[in-house]
Amino acid sequence: MDSLRSQRPLRFISPTSEQQSLPTNTRHAGGRGPCAIMRLAPPDPAPYAEAMTTAAALIIGDEILSGKVRDANGPLLIELLRDLGVRLERLVVLGDEVAEIAAEVRSCSERYDAVVCSGGIGPTHDDRTVAAVAGAFGVKVVSDPEVAAMIRAWWGDHFTEAALRMADVPEGARLIHGDDGLLPVVVFRNVYLLPGVPRLFEVKLDALRAELSGQRPQLRSLYLRCDESRIAPQLAEVDSEFPEVAIGSYPQVEAADHRIWVTVEALDGDVLDRAVARLLELLPAEVVVRVERPPSPD
Repeated sequence: MDSLRSQRPLRFISPTSEQQSLPTNTRHAGGRGPCAIMRLAPPDPAPYAEAMTTAAALIIGDEILSGKVRDANGPLLIELLRDLGVRLERLVVLGDEVAEIAAEVRSCSERYDAVVCSGGIGPTHDDRTVAAVAGAFGVKVVSDPEVAAMIRAWWGDHFTEAALRMADVPEGARLIHGDDGLLPVVVFRNVYLLPGVPRLFEVKLDALRAELSGQRPQLRSLYLRCDESRIAPQLAEVDSEFPEVAIGSYPQVEAADHRIWVTVEALDGDVLDRAVARLLELLPAEVVVRVERPPSPD
């Protein structure tokens, strides 16, 4: 089996939970703000880059950047993509500026298999994602007659012209209809436009299930009672010996029986088993609390 990654130094990632203090958003709306970018992957090729579908996520809304609301859609998308075996390689938070959104959409569309946008497709003046996507590819914004008819039927006597903005699509876009009774998901090339309201976003994620798929890596978890510095050489050695394997180390400051959670992932189960066996051979026996594999999704 050919290696699915280039040789790279081991990456230790220590997640924090400082962002958990803000209320979860129920609607995207807000003022102005600069662009904020969080990279989810190093610039060198990732372990599964040649075998997995790749994706980028654009979370759009000034209210996210301003701190008025906390994004809830990014975590939902990350969980879904991992479940589908799709590698999320970039997550970007953008304000409601057409030029910034357009530039990011065009760049991500060329670099990744799928681009998922959250927010900016409603009826108000600051909903600019459709215009930005159209501008990114040099096409016009047009009103889709099918969606417009749905909107008129739903609103009935309460219909307003502003509501028709939700029928706007980049010219040449296609629609993904669901059985949820909501407006369809708009797709232009490999760019998927989803609503920013978390409840609606979660419902519309079902549209991605039928569109995106990849090869999901297999996982083993090792729980250790020691400091990272004590086992860093062993992790690096296994990382070097097994180029098909990705290893992550995560401090667990509040866990009762361990201090580190180590993940070992690979597409090939036999390779994974050998890598875990080699790691257990190298680690001091007294630091290993337990080894676990996730339950089968079936």
